[in-house]
Amino acid sequence: MKPLTTLILLVSLLLAGCTKPPAFTSTDITGSEWGKDFALSDAQGQLRRLADFKGKAVVVFFGYTQCPDVCPTTLSSMREVLTLLGEDAKRVQVIFVTLDPARDTPQVLAAYVTAFNPGFIGLHADDATTAALAREFKVFYAKQAGSTADSYSIDHSTSSYVFDPQGRLRLLVRHGESPDRVAADLKLLLAGK
Repeated sequence: MKPLTTLILLVSLLLAGCTKPPAFTSTDITGSEWGKDFALSDAQGQLRRLADFKGKAVVVFFGYTQCPDVCPTTLSSMREVLTLLGEDAKRVQVIFVTLDPARDTPQVLAAYVTAFNPGFIGLHADDATTAALAREFKVFYAKQAGSTADSYSIDHSTSSYVFDPQGRLRLLVRHGESPDRVAADLKLLLAGK
């Protein structure tokens, strides 16, 4: 065989073995060195970590229960995503982390998230732990004064974080992404992509 023919054959074989990376709609942040884990309490006071959900895709969203728009629309959208996933929804866990531990007591948080879906989990911590976790996940939030001490609002980041079933941070889902696209991304992750 001539050297050029051998080279062409070798390159063709190598290219045939290459696989195309998954085509996620959401932003692929695989390999990020942040958002590694959390240790937060659920409504029963049980400490929950990312490892507790191994084997499931996990969607984490940071917000607060008195949020007038972004938080309820995100949770409503995730409810629709789970409906679109059908049986695969059993392999997805949605977690809502409060940025307002002063008003979002465990009971308030649990009632809020389960109103969207009984399987959703609300997690909370004290102010210092919440601030540290927000830094770890690169979440912006800032309290905005209201007309009374208890009527403040919180400006906050609006994206959701998606971990694959092995517990690796993989996707950043923009607020307002269509449920069918998010469901398609989750199907890819659940298929091991």
